[in-house]
This record gives sequence, structure tokens and C-alpha cells, in this order.
Amino acid sequence: MSSIQAAGSHRPSDSTAVVPRGRARLVLLSVLAGAVLASLWSFHFVDSVIGDNVANTLLGHDAKGTAITGVAAGAVFAFVSGLAGTFTACNVAAFGAVVPLVREGATWRDRLRETLRPLGRLALGMIVVSGVYGAVGALLGERLPQLSQATVGDGLPVRLLQASVVFGIIGLAFIWLGLASLKIVPDPLAGLERRFPNVRLVVLGALVGGFLIGRPFPLFHKLFVYAAETHNPLYGAAVFVLQSLGNIVVMAVLFAVLMLAARGRFARWLAARPARLATVAAVAFLVAGAFTVIYWDIRLPSMFGYGWYPVAGW
Repeated sequence: MSSIQAAGSHRPSDSTAVVPRGRARLVLLSVLAGAVLASLWSFHFVDSVIGDNVANTLLGHDAKGTAITGVAAGAVFAFVSGLAGTFTACNVAAFGAVVPLVREGATWRDRLRETLRPLGRLALGMIVVSGVYGAVGALLGERLPQLSQATVGDGLPVRLLQASVVFGIIGLAFIWLGLASLKIVPDPLAGLERRFPNVRLVVLGALVGGFLIGRPFPLFHKLFVYAAETHNPLYGAAVFVLQSLGNIVVMAVLFAVLMLAARGRFARWLAARPARLATVAAVAFLVAGAFTVIYWDIRLPSMFGYGWYPVAGW
């Protein structure tokens, strides 16, 4: 059973058992951790130092300065740029999705199988959303705010305004799921999950796929422009799916390796107490959600004179 499934259980017999103690303190500390991370986060380091260097190394040329030439080159660029964007601020929240994937298994084959299955469900939701948006993006092109060069107010780019709205919604969704894990608010997926046991991971994958709807990462922007120029919805869908898969491949590989190396001990430790499952799931979602909302809806506007937020000077 996944941690999120356990946390979302509403059976009367275990209702008290799955509620952690000190929920208010847990929420406060998780939000504080997300706020500190938003303050310390260096978009220049993760976008340029990590992202650009990874893309340049894998492609063998200047990823930003070299034009995309041809359908195949665009597909390669899509996956590589997605891989390079693993640790960008618009993707870091995806790591909060790791906790619900923990599974037990008697042998390494069982553990691998029980790890790949939920990863596949996560990928399904992600592929659907990113594919649909890629098709729409290829058709609409510059009519989308994400490709607009316009600014509003004191020079705030419209594309960043879209990012702020999209990531704000996704961040709030993460926060709600975290609060639902602690039974502070109703679980929006509980009823649906009784009919479709795997729906939670698919929805979580859809939220991760939704990152592309707001992503301002320069390499992704370059890919988006090229896809829009083709006016081919099938191609747009394909390269956006490759971008999303590139975003999570490092997370998926690390997660699989860790689960195999741990020989199921971490999964057994989590499953030993239902309240422990709920706590870890809640913290993962609350930290990721708080970081996402604060970074994109408070810190980002402050860079253009709308409010103030403390930022580390590096």
C-alpha cells in the first residue's frame, strides 16, 4: 500500500491510528521548510550552471545558441532539455511524488516490479497532460501567453505571469493533498479511489505534466518555439511527452536504485505505523507545495517590484 493510499484511508476502525500527533506543528514546520527553500533557491545555478552544462555536454554543442534542425534533432533536444531541467524550480516539486511510490517486496525482482508499476501510473497521467498541451501549443503558437514577448506592469513578462498562475494552482493542489493526508481537510480523491485504486498516482502524474504549462525554463522555451513553428499537433505532443519523461528519468532511476538497495527496509519502516505513512506523505506534499506557491507567487513577483521576499545572495 502506498503512503498516500494509507493516508487517504477513511475506514472507521483505523481513523485514529493514521492521524499523526501534533498536526499543527507538522504543517507549520513543513511550510517553513518550503519557505526557506524558496528563499535559498538559485534559479541561475540550476538553470544555467546545471541545466545548460548538462544539455551542452549531452548534445555536444551550445544548446541555447545552436538552432534545432529537423524533426529528429527536435526530439533529441526535447528529451535532453527535459533531463537538463530535472532540478529547475518548476520541476523540483516532482520529487515530492517519490514518497507515495514506496512498495515492499520479498525479492529484488518483486521490489523492482512494485516500483515500476506506480512509476508507470505516474507517467501515464504526466504523458496525457503534456501530450495534450504539446498538441495545443503547436496549433496555437504565439497566441499562448507562454510564447508571448509582451510585458505587464513594471516589466513582468506575460509568460512569467502564466507560470505564476499555473504553479500557484499546482502548489495549492500539493498543499491540499498534504493536509488531506493529515485529515485536516477532505480528501478529494478518496471517493474516486474506491472505484479506481490507482487514480491517485495518475492524478499526481497529471500535476507533474502540468509543469510544462507554466515552465519558463529557457531550453524548454526554445523547444516550444520550434514545435509551434511546425504547426504539427502530433509532433508537438511527441516532443512535450519526451520533455516530461526527461524531467523524471533521473528521479525514477534514483528511486528504483534506492528501493533495490534498501531491500524493502524503508517500505517496511513506513508500513509499520499508519501514522508514519501519513506523516511522511504529508511532509512531502506540504514542503513541495509551499515551495512552489511561495517561489512562484511571492518571490517571483517581488523580483519585479510587487511585494518583497528575502532571497539568498548567491
